[in-house]
Amino acid sequence: MKKPVIQFENYSFQYRSQTEPTLHEITLTIYEGEKVLIVGPSGSGKSTLGHCLNGLVPFSYKGKVSGTLNICDENVQKLNICDENVQKLDIFSLSKKVGTVLQDPDGQFIGLTVAEDIAFALENDAAPQTQMIDKVAEVSKMVGMEGYLDSSLHHLSGGQKQRVSLAGVMVDDVEILLFDEPLANLDPATGKYAIELIDRIHEETNKTVVIIEHRLEDVLHRPVDRIIVVDDGRIISDMTPDELLASPILEQCSIREPLYVKAAKYAGCTITPEMRPAHPDTFRVESCNDQFINWFTNVELQKPREKTEPILELKAIHFGYTPGQRTIQDISFSIEKGEMVSIVGKNGAGKSTLSKLICGFEKPDSGTIYYHGQDISGDTIKERAGRIGMVMQNPNQMISKQMIYDEVALGLVIRGVPEPEIKERVLKTLKICGLYPFRNWPISALSFGQKKRVTIASILLLEPEVIILDEPTAGQDFRHYTEIMEFLVELNRQGVTIIMITHDMHLMLEYTPRAIVIAGGRKIADNTAVNVLADSRVISEANLKETSLFALAERAGFSDPKQFVNRFIAYDREVRQRWQ
Repeated sequence: MKKPVIQFENYSFQYRSQTEPTLHEITLTIYEGEKVLIVGPSGSGKSTLGHCLNGLVPFSYKGKVSGTLNICDENVQKLNICDENVQKLDIFSLSKKVGTVLQDPDGQFIGLTVAEDIAFALENDAAPQTQMIDKVAEVSKMVGMEGYLDSSLHHLSGGQKQRVSLAGVMVDDVEILLFDEPLANLDPATGKYAIELIDRIHEETNKTVVIIEHRLEDVLHRPVDRIIVVDDGRIISDMTPDELLASPILEQCSIREPLYVKAAKYAGCTITPEMRPAHPDTFRVESCNDQFINWFTNVELQKPREKTEPILELKAIHFGYTPGQRTIQDISFSIEKGEMVSIVGKNGAGKSTLSKLICGFEKPDSGTIYYHGQDISGDTIKERAGRIGMVMQNPNQMISKQMIYDEVALGLVIRGVPEPEIKERVLKTLKICGLYPFRNWPISALSFGQKKRVTIASILLLEPEVIILDEPTAGQDFRHYTEIMEFLVELNRQGVTIIMITHDMHLMLEYTPRAIVIAGGRKIADNTAVNVLADSRVISEANLKETSLFALAERAGFSDPKQFVNRFIAYDREVRQRWQ
């Protein structure tokens, strides 16, 4: 029988600043060598569950604990337990058993170079230098970073930073690896590689792996033993992936189902665990072929948007942060008024730089930017801000107030809008962004995803003619993702032009008819979202990932998978509109 390494028994936790517990009577056992995925909507308590595992609760995040948590047969509890027979873990000794890879790798870097950062834990333990060199070489090879040991951490891509973070916790030879939203900031192909790397490390070392992640379908690229669903601080289910995907639990808890499973349900298929729905390659869809054909023939395609005049044009834009090195090379495109467009590509391709150039945060080395046909290259940032709103990828770079209400209201306060109108518009926007219950909270009490919603709300409030959003749904659960995107769709219907920089291929397919693809600072494609994800050259060059809907359509016998995807998008949009 496998040895239990994590044991929660009737465990509850209430943060000191809150009136109700975040976790309620959690009973959960995870065994040695298991790979377990924890999912749940925002605010469900899944991140707090992770904090309990790595010791941030109760040692750093203070509060009231009841019940017990044992890790590797030792009790994780406050050190004021009087029973001398109870073996107790403090946060330092716990860090030697549980290694955590954070959502934002920059938040856990210590050294200046890759080698220094990986070696940090060994230096703390005063390990001999020869041992450190050998161990760093061994671990860096395991994560594929052996060729970057002398590189600056700040020059690495998002995927490379994740690998360095993983190496930094593995040098301690921990027994449990905890990944907190490991895919949040990664492009599709890099995210796929990250899941493959976690799987390989798991197989080679037999360590216990716990993954907390929103992107269920992406994690299921490689097998997991169990999926724990958490909602409202309670464990709702503890099942194998096949059992969970055959149940209604994900939909009931506002967690995104894999697209191929959603398509099968739309077609009227009854999903059972025996159909092995945990992966599109194993999913036995043969019994549903008749339903797919009937559904396909009855779905009407959406009418294409009528063309309008250009609102934003870039012509032959070149830019580099340092002389002789081009980040953006000869990019030209035109955005029509009222369009909804995705800009996609791998980490470091130049997507965010492009948005900075449009907003005036950076000046092009050459080329021209036009707004309603007028050259705005000489306009100030303030002048552009009245026309083009920008929501950055990292919310901490935008926030300047301590309280949520004050932060969202700031733009209107600066513009001298009367207080009654400010209050009405702020509260309305907070409701749309799912932040109304927290309107009187300090921003420091929010999660990363909640901070993201605050920054989106602060820009949406100003009603600019063009809005650029850098990863607008990163860290959001499916319910808040849908609320934010449907709000953007409604703005778009009213004539607001929406440009989204995203790694989320689902978002690109579902909401933006057009996608501009950037790779190596160049535009390599400008086409419909469906056509982009059907082009193997573009997918490879831009680190994108083919949607699972293509694989489902091929296995179900459709000769034109692109038509199947188009009809799924049309039907899915219709269903979402009925929700609203």
